[in-house]
Amino acid sequence: MEQLKSVLILGGSGQAGADTATLLRRWYPGLPLTIAGRDLARARRVADELDAADAVTIDLRRGDLGLPGGRSHSAVVAALRDSRLSGLRYAQDHGLPYLSISSGLIELAPEVIAGAQRATAAPILLASHCLAGLIVLAALDAAREFDRVETVRMAAVLDEQDAGGPAAIEDMERLMAISTAGLIRRDGVFTWVSGAAAEVEVACADGVVLPGQRVAIPDVPSVALATGALNVHFDLAAGETASRRRGEPASIEFRIDIEGTGASGTPLSTSRHLVHPGGQRPLTALGIVLGVERLLGLRGEPAAPGIHTPEALIDPTLATKRMAEIGTIPINT
Repeated sequence: MEQLKSVLILGGSGQAGADTATLLRRWYPGLPLTIAGRDLARARRVADELDAADAVTIDLRRGDLGLPGGRSHSAVVAALRDSRLSGLRYAQDHGLPYLSISSGLIELAPEVIAGAQRATAAPILLASHCLAGLIVLAALDAAREFDRVETVRMAAVLDEQDAGGPAAIEDMERLMAISTAGLIRRDGVFTWVSGAAAEVEVACADGVVLPGQRVAIPDVPSVALATGALNVHFDLAAGETASRRRGEPASIEFRIDIEGTGASGTPLSTSRHLVHPGGQRPLTALGIVLGVERLLGLRGEPAAPGIHTPEALIDPTLATKRMAEIGTIPINT
């Protein structure tokens, strides 16, 4: 492999970061990795399981991240909440691609502004979508058969025992505290819904219905603007998934329903209902790795400087193929 510099994974000892490192190692055995965390012993345990990987401590209060001098990297992946944007600033200062996954829709504004102010510094991939953009990519893959997309309905069921670890729980609590309103696109207008209007029911694979909420998530504008659909929403429910009711481990389910017209102008609709028995961790890691591939040019040309979203860089058909390869299963409903 020509690329010899290490990918710096902030939060690399957490669940999302560790799974990302493992998948990167599987696909790119020669790509050096740096597992960065606040607990050096924990980071070393992750690094020791990977070839060509080292471990460092980080301090997100510092502009240099508290990293030892003389180090160089090929990209920065923030697999944690970078509330000070220290990782982003470090990437920009060193001209490195940057990927983040933990900002809420409102919280994306500082990242967008930071990227716009230094648009030529480095490529920035904002992947704070559900599963780091995989549901968006699955929706766009399903939309390929449409001549015109009118409505896209997305929903996910997250098992309450598959919260993704302490960092993910903290992220969810923070995002719910910021706003209980959901963002939807209705008749072409992006609008906020709250209270009873944001309360929904989400059906699991076995037909059991869970209480959920229409949420404010980047998936909504990403899908709406990429497809031109005038009506888009994303519903999220947390509870016991169908797999756990069968006595199996916690899984994650998501469903995409699309309505519009086909090439002949006749009405067309399609539904995709998918489940991963390993829960959200392997899919989130896949979404990150697909982004790293494109940022670094490991697949195709390296991404140009500027702000990107997953659907702007990653081929939807490739994403759905990879999802199946790592164990995502279609459900017939």
